[in-house]
Amino acid sequence: MAKGLVRLFLCGDVMLGRGVDQILPHPGDPELHEPYMDDARAYVGLAERANGPIPCPVGFTWPWGEALDVLDAAGVDVRIVNLETSVTTSDTFAPGKGIHYRMHPANLPSLAAARPDVCVLANNHVLDFGRSGLAQTLASLEGAGLATAGAGRALGAAQKPAVAPYGSGERAGRVLVFSFAMPTSGVPSGWAAGQDRSGVDWVAEPSQDAAAEIADRVRRARRPGDVTVASVHWGPNWGYRVAREEVRFAHALLDGGVDIVHGHSSHHPRPVEAYGRGLVLYGCGDLVDDYEGISGHDAYRDDLRLLYLVSVDAAAPDGAVVREVRMVPLQARRMRLEHASREDGAWLRTVLDRVSRPFGSHVELTPEGVLALSGERPDRPDAYA
Repeated sequence: MAKGLVRLFLCGDVMLGRGVDQILPHPGDPELHEPYMDDARAYVGLAERANGPIPCPVGFTWPWGEALDVLDAAGVDVRIVNLETSVTTSDTFAPGKGIHYRMHPANLPSLAAARPDVCVLANNHVLDFGRSGLAQTLASLEGAGLATAGAGRALGAAQKPAVAPYGSGERAGRVLVFSFAMPTSGVPSGWAAGQDRSGVDWVAEPSQDAAAEIADRVRRARRPGDVTVASVHWGPNWGYRVAREEVRFAHALLDGGVDIVHGHSSHHPRPVEAYGRGLVLYGCGDLVDDYEGISGHDAYRDDLRLLYLVSVDAAAPDGAVVREVRMVPLQARRMRLEHASREDGAWLRTVLDRVSRPFGSHVELTPEGVLALSGERPDRPDAYA
């Protein structure tokens, strides 16, 4: 790879709890407090009825399937995932929630199999088992050598960026990852970290003042040659529309020194925008979960997933610039990722191209079956309303 060019892997929700946890070598307590399910093993049954038997217990690499070979072949420097589950044996279910995700700490080798450099934690499931569950989550990830951002034992730790070094010699550099969450994704204000209270970096709304405060933190932390990522859990689970204030918030972050806005929470991919020298992923969609066999939003094709591979020139004369965005289509079957068919890749391309065009961005399908982003980079704060 050329000097100064760093390749990032980014994705949406990685949920290794509930049904996925049950098929791994060390399943935790399957008890659930959901309106329609009281046993996590029922989600395994749904997946098997949809796509065939799962050979329980599976190996730790099973949920990632063919994604691991894709990432290894892509020559990725830094891997960033949104870990949307608590890692705990706690049975203290957070009150007022209909869904709780937890994975057994002994199953962390499954997360480690993807070799994430940063696990962002500011999301609506990391405190599903309260602050004691969060404490065990943080301790478990730290014990496994997995770096985190967005949650901590106090506000300062939650706001501190994760630092992912890459390369060596002339190619050595850093990727800084800031992680925060908003109430539009279901994160309650009571989960916010405080000066003497654990929690997540909680941002009340996508305002210009909030963007300025985050951008100021980014500027104070970055060094020449750094690549900066603002990872935000926001927006609804379903739908392609992006609120005007979210667009302006993302643009303000990029104008303020962020290189990539890494959005997640939606269960399917949302618009992609090339803006200025940077990139906005408004919603990366799910990657790993136990949602097979659940009906109700079939038109969004939640079974189709994307690996986002972003190449950034960290040595560009006027600062980092995104040079290439490629998205690899996968499909979830039997709680395992496999290559999507060319027909399914073409379907994803059509949808993403349609919803990204208002941002001046276009999505193409390459002969290899990979989606590629091209765009006019229209520096307009009202590109999508």
